[in-house]
Amino acid sequence: MTQLKHIDPDKMWLRRKVLVPLFNNPAGYWYLTKVAPRIDATLTPATHAWLSSAPGTPLLLMTHTGAKSGIRRTIPLLYWSRGDDVILMASNFGRDKHPGWLYNVRANPEVTLEFRGKRGQYSARVAEGAEHDLLWEKAKEFVANYRSYEQRAAESRNIEVVVCEPIPA
Repeated sequence: MTQLKHIDPDKMWLRRKVLVPLFNNPAGYWYLTKVAPRIDATLTPATHAWLSSAPGTPLLLMTHTGAKSGIRRTIPLLYWSRGDDVILMASNFGRDKHPGWLYNVRANPEVTLEFRGKRGQYSARVAEGAEHDLLWEKAKEFVANYRSYEQRAAESRNIEVVVCEPIPA
């Protein structure tokens, strides 16, 4: 099984210096929530996660199984890694509800992750306690927008952090 490329958030200087200031404002939020998901829903799968609507942003494709329907769905998500583990944020742009994929992953934790044509099987779990807090702080350093998402979501929910661990072949 092929593992995903390791993404170290501390080394994403282009993202921090260029993309974060570009998207961390009302116009950027509008683009990220209304335009980018529509583009990425087609562009990212068509290019096996080589291209996205925000160049320099590490997106992967996660294929998960619907909790009720049993239907397999593939969606693009921002990620970073910690060793062999892949870290995903269930931010849903700070909206009131968790993203649908989170419910599916809780019910069916085995997922397929793909990045630039490399695929692997992973077991997903929601981080809790100190692990959640540590990963969430790291995520906010990696993506400044997560701070504003946290403020938006604060009244209705906590943003979950999902850890995807490789399943041995």
